Amino acid sequence: MKAMVVSLPKKIVLLLCTAVFYTTGAFAYDSVNPERNAAVPQGQIEWKPVFPRALFLNKPEISVMETGGLAGPIEYQDILKNKERAEQGLQSVLLNSDIFALYGKPNARTMGILGQYSLTEIEPIMNEFVKLYDVANGNRKIIPAFYIIYGTCWPAGEIGILSTDIVEQYIAFAAARGWYVFLDHQIGKYSVAEATKKLLPFLKYPNVHLALDPEWRTTKPMKEIGSVTAEEINEAQQIIQNYMIEHGIGGRRMLVIHQFNAKMIQQRHLVKSNYERVQLIHCSDGFGSPKLKKETYAYNAVAKNIPLKSFKLFLKPMVAGAGYDVPIMKPEEVFLLNPRPYLIMYQ
Repeated sequence: MKAMVVSLPKKIVLLLCTAVFYTTGAFAYDSVNPERNAAVPQGQIEWKPVFPRALFLNKPEISVMETGGLAGPIEYQDILKNKERAEQGLQSVLLNSDIFALYGKPNARTMGILGQYSLTEIEPIMNEFVKLYDVANGNRKIIPAFYIIYGTCWPAGEIGILSTDIVEQYIAFAAARGWYVFLDHQIGKYSVAEATKKLLPFLKYPNVHLALDPEWRTTKPMKEIGSVTAEEINEAQQIIQNYMIEHGIGGRRMLVIHQFNAKMIQQRHLVKSNYERVQLIHCSDGFGSPKLKKETYAYNAVAKNIPLKSFKLFLKPMVAGAGYDVPIMKPEEVFLLNPRPYLIMYQ
């Protein structure tokens, strides 16, 4: 990862590749930003996601027969209300919003945009990007996010862990502004389960989501591309879900998996994306020309079992020899990808 120079375009026009539909109350619950939790009035036109089923929970958390007997009219209504609240809490914020993230490792100038700037310096940069995207994506909202490299792969696959104090500073800064934080673990020589468990304690913060990067699941970083299996990805989701249930953590959390090479996710067709508490996001990574990046995205799009997609772009770096996108794709090109990405990040 190399340090990046931020170049903000003067004007962006986004073309959203989505259909519209009439809804009688689509609801996307956001526990971090309650003001976003507004049911759509009857007859109002609202954006229809390309994969709407992937944005909803797979089964209700509370059964109407949970009490073990027949309920009277008042009891039955109470049960229905509880069931509805549970369902709303598990529906995805991506129904009505896209996420824009700035990627990197704090205090590491050669590792992405977050390493180049302090928290106070990065805020206006974030706001400028978000303003452009928010104007361009119509009725959909933009949620800003920090995408933090929490576990960095070192030589021989050892992992350097970012200090908890720094992580919590970014989490608090983001939470105060209604932003999200994604914590990314590069896995290294360790198992996917071990990497996932290292991230779990941060789920106590409602604005925190998780990420795993198979590229760095190796003992030879920068010399070979690493990989994970479908079974390991499914296990990671189960670990997250179990932890949330055991610790009384409500709602759903996102788990992002990166890919730019076929070997990075073994037996990809066996990856599951139907865990009730975990929303799996498939990120198209890698730098290069628009043609190459579109080809990579098309390869990832084939994995319809992971329907929610993400797209990563690489700004021109400050360090000579570091890879980046030439030319960098325009936002309207990004949103014309099929299926459209819901999470966009800049390194």
